Amino acid sequence: MDLEYKLKELKHDYVRIQADLEKVESTGHNTESLERQLLNIENEITETKNKIRQQK
Repeated sequence: MDLEYKLKELKHDYVRIQADLEKVESTGHNTESLERQLLNIENEITETKNKIRQQK
């Protein structure tokens, strides 16, 4: 998969999960799972950006 495309997908997923997190937070439910997902995506974004830099 193209790294630039993967980065765009990860950013899209991050925004979507962030919106879900806000909805769940507003209802007072547990957000731990969504917070973990955001952290995982942040790490993937960092790794993907590093790989892109290495290619240049």
